[in-house]
Amino acid sequence: MDFAIPPATAALLDRARAFMRTHVLPVEPTVLARGVADCPDIVDGLRTAARAEGLWLPQMAKDEGGLGLSLLDHGLLSEVLGHSPLGHLACNCQAPDAGNMEILHRYATPAQRERWLEPLLRGEIRSCFAMTEPDTPGSNPTQLRCAARLDGDDYVLDGRKWFTTGADGAAFAVVLAVTDPAAEAHRRASMLIVPTDSPGFRRVRNVSLFGHAGAGWDSHAELEFTACRVPKDSLLGPAHGGFVIAQERLGPGRIHHCMRWLGICERALAMMAARAASRELAPGEHLGDKQIVQAWLAESRARIDAARLLVLRTAWLIDQHGFAAARDDISLIKFHVAEVLSEVLDRAIQVHGALGLTDDTVLAFFYTRERGARIYDGPDEVHKVAAARRILARHRPGRAG
Repeated sequence: MDFAIPPATAALLDRARAFMRTHVLPVEPTVLARGVADCPDIVDGLRTAARAEGLWLPQMAKDEGGLGLSLLDHGLLSEVLGHSPLGHLACNCQAPDAGNMEILHRYATPAQRERWLEPLLRGEIRSCFAMTEPDTPGSNPTQLRCAARLDGDDYVLDGRKWFTTGADGAAFAVVLAVTDPAAEAHRRASMLIVPTDSPGFRRVRNVSLFGHAGAGWDSHAELEFTACRVPKDSLLGPAHGGFVIAQERLGPGRIHHCMRWLGICERALAMMAARAASRELAPGEHLGDKQIVQAWLAESRARIDAARLLVLRTAWLIDQHGFAAARDDISLIKFHVAEVLSEVLDRAIQVHGALGLTDDTVLAFFYTRERGARIYDGPDEVHKVAAARRILARHRPGRAG
């Protein structure tokens, strides 16, 4: 088994590391202190630099102006960009826009492409993805209530969504809404493109997480649709095909998320080690001299490396054999890497002591923004049960092999 990174990919990763050191990390404290929404000039500067460095749209095909990377190569790059909350935003591969670009690339009509996809690819607008609802379980999207009914040449939407990332300032939302309540569970919903200036579309609030409501891209909104009317040609993809499109969006998205989380883990581990090596507890005695801290460092190193191998194998499987061949692995990486992320961040904060709770380091930002990793895109428990059921099915009595 060859673990060598191809020369072209290695060169790309070197450029990305240099980009992060030179452009992103120096401005990170300012942007995080002021908020992304209040630093448009800085963000625009990062995006200009990313284009110049050949790092723009790594998730897209070359004919869309992207880098045309395999899922495996994109995963490796995503880890590098994940060292800062600004890395993916700088390269226009941030959630939720990256996933929306991918499904628009596949399903958009020529008119939808011109109006929405092309400005999104150029970084001129942002988008959001509205699926989760406050009154239905996010772990079971077949229970969605937000509905869109046909009325002449229009769809009319009524319902509520929340935890809609980046809705504050987005030009449009991709909304998963029930269009055929009587259909089989996974054929009830469709995807609709809804401009955020549509009559009846209301951003109720930015939901406060751990005391931070955020703004702009760094926010999660509650939305309300009240007789919100959009043209029939706002349908994205086939009617009643919303769940299939959602799954196509989530598959590569989980690889992107997991590798980004590993980038966060790497930075947290480096900060933990630097703190342990430099923090004096008494003359000549450092925090790193304590065996429990040494154990945390060693265990974190092992768990990060093991998680990375699992994610990269999953990306390789998808590249070589498709998503169906990697169903178990996609579930495994989602909960496993999220748990590693929580553990490593918690240890890094503990090693920093009270400093780790403050906004004087990036750790508190990562902790408050990424604790949701174990909940969104399917709670850990759902992925564990799904993987276990498939494992058990292969070992039922009477089944060969």
